Amino acid sequence: MADTKVEEKPADARGERQAAKLAKQITAFAKAHGGAEAQVAYIGERGSRIVLVGEDGGWGDLVARTDAIARTAVEKSGVTVHEEFDGDFAAKVKTGRYEWSRMAGIQVGGPSNT
Repeated sequence: MADTKVEEKPADARGERQAAKLAKQITAFAKAHGGAEAQVAYIGERGSRIVLVGEDGGWGDLVARTDAIARTAVEKSGVTVHEEFDGDFAAKVKTGRYEWSRMAGIQVGGPSNT
């Protein structure tokens, strides 16, 4: 998927507020997980997804309504940002029994999504 950047910074006050709120959440995640790294992925009209991986292997994600908001948020939070979710970065993610049962369960009769 091509990374399409339309704007460099949030275009309005609402965007600035969302970037600040996301930066606060990213900072809190990093503090709770001994530090964090991120990757921003453009997901189309819905905006951009910020994938966070903590130093302890914990992970999570956030969605911003534009790529500019997402990139401003990670910049404000001060975490390391990766251009790609490559093998070395992905290897830092630790998954447990719950994630494996959910991933497999969707396809082979495990717990449902509802």
